Amino acid sequence: MHIETIHIVGAVVVGIGAVVIMDVWNLFLQRAFNISSLNFCLVGRWLGHMPTGTFAHANIAAAPKRPLECVPGWTAHYLIGIAFAVLLVSVLSGSWLEQPSLLPALLVGVGTVPIPYFIVQPALGLGIAAAKTPNPAQARLKSLVTHTVFGVGLYLSALPVGYLLRLHA
Repeated sequence: MHIETIHIVGAVVVGIGAVVIMDVWNLFLQRAFNISSLNFCLVGRWLGHMPTGTFAHANIAAAPKRPLECVPGWTAHYLIGIAFAVLLVSVLSGSWLEQPSLLPALLVGVGTVPIPYFIVQPALGLGIAAAKTPNPAQARLKSLVTHTVFGVGLYLSALPVGYLLRLHA
């Protein structure tokens, strides 16, 4: 499988765009319905404890703070979104990026839901699929919808990139 550099660059742009759309969605949920999002500073705290051999916490909020923990948390958030976009474009050999369609993007978005359910939430002390949160059903639904929004964001972000690629073909 051969992926051209322009497709990788396009995938990076699409990944950033999809994460921005997801972040705007979470901001809307916070402002309109007081539904909070994952605190990416706590993700940075989690990542900051990994070099000391601590990969899971009983309660990440109670773990000692790490210097500048928000920077690695937010950076990881965007790099993960970029990685999923690059994966999507790589698997489909760049053709999806040139002619984006919704279904593959949605499959990637929904396909990423097991990551918070079975890796991030348990490692932060929230339990498998947020079982230890005050409202596990709401947390699960929010993860599912947020990752679906990420998938829609992949598609929406790919539309202008695909247009530009077709112009320069």
